[in-house]
Amino acid sequence: MVTAPRARVARRPVHGVLLLDKPLGWSSNDALQKVKWLLRAEKAGHTGTLDPLATGVLPLCFGAATKFSQLQLDADKEYAATALLGTKTSTGDAEGDVIAVRPVAVTVEDIDRVVPGFTGPIRQTPPMHSALKKDGKALYEYARAGIEIEREARAITIHKLDVAIALVEAGHTAINMIVKCSKGTYIRTLGEDIGEALGCGAHLTRLRRTATGDFTVAQCVTLEALEAMTEDQRLACLLPVDALLPNHTTVTLDSENAGRFLSGVRRRGSWPDQGMVAVYGTQPHALLGTAHTTAGELIPGRLLSPLEIAQSQTQQAGNQEPAGAPQASGTTDSREKVNHEQ
Repeated sequence: MVTAPRARVARRPVHGVLLLDKPLGWSSNDALQKVKWLLRAEKAGHTGTLDPLATGVLPLCFGAATKFSQLQLDADKEYAATALLGTKTSTGDAEGDVIAVRPVAVTVEDIDRVVPGFTGPIRQTPPMHSALKKDGKALYEYARAGIEIEREARAITIHKLDVAIALVEAGHTAINMIVKCSKGTYIRTLGEDIGEALGCGAHLTRLRRTATGDFTVAQCVTLEALEAMTEDQRLACLLPVDALLPNHTTVTLDSENAGRFLSGVRRRGSWPDQGMVAVYGTQPHALLGTAHTTAGELIPGRLLSPLEIAQSQTQQAGNQEPAGAPQASGTTDSREKVNHEQ
């Protein structure tokens, strides 16, 4: 039987940020490619991976927004997680093989005793089952081959750690954790380390990213909702490119200085020293790029092209969401059982 070739999707320039509530079982890249296809976007990237068994906030950048995606990679994150006590696995989560089982006799006092040791600046050894690379090869590839690679502990910061004891299926004891942390934190490892400090071991069974930077899960849209929308409704879900720059000082340039700035030329003014500046033009009012100011000079950083600026303006002008459009949803996938982390 001969099947007709699939019609090629006509790609188009799309600029902005879509906050996706990544579903259970999807890799971050699979989710990105699905949304890219739904939007028919030419260029896209995500801002820090979530493993397939994790859900929650996954900012997806399109077009000009990809130039500023590193800002979200560096942002603090927040998670809600569950770790089952008494059982260690080869991966530190529910996907691995059980490698140790120990009795659990944990009290609230035990939790109060160990939590301070995992709060504030700490050092954490990355897990073998991670995407960190050694000689161009991901650590998880070595792990699957049974090879242990020496890893150096890294400095991270746990800004907030709330831990509570919970009973789960068959009377097993678990801990629920609310974590706000710096980039590079492995929640899977945090759960394992807390389990060791409690004397019984643990592995992660649920993980949901609830915030990254200033973006929260309440702002996210699900894949199911996106699939039910028209193309115009999907475009209306996009935040503008400068949504990635909430903590930047704003500088606005007239048309002559804006043109020179976009050519990479420094501008002089009475600006105080600032490390993060978002630069706008006046005609039209549009983001030109980022910069920093030193000794009264505005020094260009990442710049949009004139074409990107024009396309973004046209897109925003047409992004008036029709009445009755599906709303973004931050609800958890009802199938969510076991989650994992970045």
